[in-house]
Amino acid sequence: MCSMCLSSPCHPRCPNAPEPVAIFMCCKCGEGVFEGDKYLDTSEGQICEDCLDDMTADEWLELFGESLAIAEKEEM
Repeated sequence: MCSMCLSSPCHPRCPNAPEPVAIFMCCKCGEGVFEGDKYLDTSEGQICEDCLDDMTADEWLELFGESLAIAEKEEM
């Protein structure tokens, strides 16, 4: 039993608790994705929720293999 948090194993907020281990790394930012984190599994790899929040509409479309069309006036 830990002398600080009186738990076994240590409470995650205890200074004696071990550092959490990432389940995998985000393919965009390289940061760890930990148990309980939200992410998107893509063909390029897993993308963390923070990176998903920062993506533009064009980046989302590209992620799914799409793009915006460009309007062009038809000549008659």
